[in-house]
Amino acid sequence: MEADAVGTIVWIVSFVVVTVAVTGLAGRVGWSAPVALVAVGALVSFIPGVPTIAVEPDLILYGLLPPLLFAAAIRTSFADVRARRDGILLLSVGLVVFTVVTVGLTAWLIIPAISLAAAFAFGAVVAPTDAVAVTAIAGRLKLPRRLVTVLEGESLLNDATALVALNAAIAAIVSANTPGAEPLTPWGIILEFVIAVAVGVGVGFLVGWVFALIRKPLRSPVLDTSLSLITPFVAFIPAQFLHGSGVLAVVVAGLYLGFKAPVIQTAESRIAESLNWRTIQFLLENAVFLFIGLSLFGIFQGVANSGPGLWPTVVISVVLLLVIFLSRLIWMIFTTSVYRFGPGWLRNRGWSWRNGIAVSFAGIRGVVTLAAVFLLPEETPERSFLQFLAFVVVVGTLVEGAFLPFVIRRLKLPPPDFSQEMTEVHMLMAEAQGQGLARLESEVTDADEQRVVDRLRLNATFLTDALENPAPEGTEPPSRAYNRLRRVMIEAERQAVLQARSEGRYQERAVKSVLAKIDVEETELNIGKPRKGE
Repeated sequence: MEADAVGTIVWIVSFVVVTVAVTGLAGRVGWSAPVALVAVGALVSFIPGVPTIAVEPDLILYGLLPPLLFAAAIRTSFADVRARRDGILLLSVGLVVFTVVTVGLTAWLIIPAISLAAAFAFGAVVAPTDAVAVTAIAGRLKLPRRLVTVLEGESLLNDATALVALNAAIAAIVSANTPGAEPLTPWGIILEFVIAVAVGVGVGFLVGWVFALIRKPLRSPVLDTSLSLITPFVAFIPAQFLHGSGVLAVVVAGLYLGFKAPVIQTAESRIAESLNWRTIQFLLENAVFLFIGLSLFGIFQGVANSGPGLWPTVVISVVLLLVIFLSRLIWMIFTTSVYRFGPGWLRNRGWSWRNGIAVSFAGIRGVVTLAAVFLLPEETPERSFLQFLAFVVVVGTLVEGAFLPFVIRRLKLPPPDFSQEMTEVHMLMAEAQGQGLARLESEVTDADEQRVVDRLRLNATFLTDALENPAPEGTEPPSRAYNRLRRVMIEAERQAVLQARSEGRYQERAVKSVLAKIDVEETELNIGKPRKGE
């Protein structure tokens, strides 16, 4: 038992090391990290002595999916999602239903011995896009903000639609194999969908509201972050047991708490939560793709023993990948046409054909597809073959995503206007500092030292003065010059503190306190600055 425990720990550590190393190397050479991880995992899986990875669907569904979705949700702007709700709903509901039907009918026609219910179940498995992969690609490519919001909102919400459709298809499969069971009706499926959405949204809001109340009086970042880490599970599990959408509950709770963060958390708690969730998201999302690669050997063995043969498998895989891509493309043509030629309020939304093409190529599948395909019951016809096809879809769409940068460059989509965004940041900050200055004037007394008050006034009026008296044309704006020079000073200050530490002239507690203060200011300077890969 002890040896097994040590072996498990060794494998976990090796998993993390390989994930970090491959992701870091892929980023340096400009490769797609998910594709590289799948390739490395597939190669390793064929090495003699490497154990075959067995997929536990409940571990993925209950263990990996909730934190991944929550990490993406708390970083997503609720205001942006609300503003673009029309486009998000067209993709997260309309496109999912369209994909389930088109892929399901295609699978039913080309896969031997498969039932219609099993075919629709497979269509539901491959319908949702991957929130994490889409967010990573969108950030790296510097797409227009509206497009990024729609892609992120779609990938967060379409999981709920797909899993509800999958549950309906699974019920049909079980019903067909259970004598005397009542067959499902379209009205029954619609009712199940409405219940799943209502319960999911209700549980999500309730969990978010309760956790906001509990976390608001906390002043310890450790306690606050600890509660944050269990939130997705508290939302997901009750919603699932109440026959609701656990996915939707997690997303709603994450959006709500992310929106409320400025009023329920301290600054230290927000920084700690952000860093912890970014780390968890990085490890889980990339580990999943490595896990997919490691699972391929076992999947290939199953297909070799029970599949239709090599060339029929190749043909079926290619046809399904084409149908999945064409389904998204056709739906985007329909959606774009509605925006361009539909009612006036939609035409004013400004959705272009180039945006539609970009969205068409962003249909990357990932962890939800991986988890969902193993939820198919044992009595599902051609279950092993459908599992293999789901892996093919994940890998195939990852490869498709690798071509997205080329497509974006050819479309010449306008990048975000970072200068305009920074100007708005400075204007809002100046407005806030003006309010702070007014409060300062009302609080100052004769007992306050003048140089302290002068320093506070100078800091509060810097941005306002820079906006009212801009730099001459062709010169660097004062705020940008300040940030550049302050970063140089911060680096020198940090080196001075480290030098003092090496000389042993101060206690370690003082050294850590000063370094923490320097880090906070450097973090403040970096807020709003575009970062590679995000």
